[in-house]
Amino acid sequence: MENQSVYQKLAKKLDSEVVIGAPMSPSLIEILKVLFTGEEADIALNLPFAHLSLSDLKKKFPEKSDALEDILKRMAQRGTVYTETQPGKEAVYSLLPTVVGFAETPFWSGKENEDTRKLSPLWLQYRKEAFGEELARGIPAVRVVPIAQSLKDSSQVLPFDQIKDKLEKTSFLSVAHCPCRQMMRQTGKGCDHSTENCLHFGTMGQYMVKHGMAREITQSEALDVLNKADDEGLVHICDNMEGHLSTICNCCSCCCVFLSTKSQLGLQTYSTSNYVSSVDEDLCVGCGTCEDRCPVGAISLGGNGFSSVNPQLCIGCGVCAPTCDSEAIGLIQRENVTPPPSPEALLMARYKP
Repeated sequence: MENQSVYQKLAKKLDSEVVIGAPMSPSLIEILKVLFTGEEADIALNLPFAHLSLSDLKKKFPEKSDALEDILKRMAQRGTVYTETQPGKEAVYSLLPTVVGFAETPFWSGKENEDTRKLSPLWLQYRKEAFGEELARGIPAVRVVPIAQSLKDSSQVLPFDQIKDKLEKTSFLSVAHCPCRQMMRQTGKGCDHSTENCLHFGTMGQYMVKHGMAREITQSEALDVLNKADDEGLVHICDNMEGHLSTICNCCSCCCVFLSTKSQLGLQTYSTSNYVSSVDEDLCVGCGTCEDRCPVGAISLGGNGFSSVNPQLCIGCGVCAPTCDSEAIGLIQRENVTPPPSPEALLMARYKP
């Protein structure tokens, strides 16, 4: 009964002072029981989301001073605590939120174990109970990025969609396995898409590599991951924040927490791109390939034998274009361009005090 109280308190903490929270539900409590021992949950209650040095944390936990470093390292290895060490400085630690955080950390390595088998159905149930609505609250935290070669006019690539340029400026790149497809496969509902295509950059990428959740890659390898994802018909989704790129997911409509929550629960969990697919009927041969590849059912063959796009459903991903042999379909810029929000605007819309 005491532990149950600890987990309920921890659930409340995880739903505040974050961009993506953790609304209370029965499934969440069960998730936390898998991820945290009673002792770890008690420590997590007093861990900040902002970085604190080990010395400062020992002052918060004087009764655990001698064992604290080992406990924090164990939690970091399990993926509930973030840690980094800058050259010449003491290690810092912070509690990880749900996303990017403990919703993904057990699955990034691509390894199935007892914990992931317990967590997979719980996360899928939690999505229905409360987490789907949390993802859709306020401004979506992620956005769709178009496949650059799908644009009919390459000069129309907007600055915030220049992914290749952003990758070239990124100091550390890593690739992990897709948590969403891992969850679905471990509940017997997975697809055949590849899984090692979840890109993470910067200090988070370094944390993941250090703890066996990802592997370091080069810029060339990162571009190969994106090109392979294009071939598979996966949707590029990244942080919905101007000037910030920490993650690029390569998503399928059947497994992705963002795409499937929208299709199954009708919740707007992501921002669409500023493009829409357009068909040139003079070139269209009515093969239906674009209809098959569209992840959101926005394309259909009309009575005239040509493909037709519903602009209200189109998310502007460009998945439809690369396999069009006649080059009849591609992306054009929408009339009204909405740039990603600034960090301040996103925090104001999503931050939970």
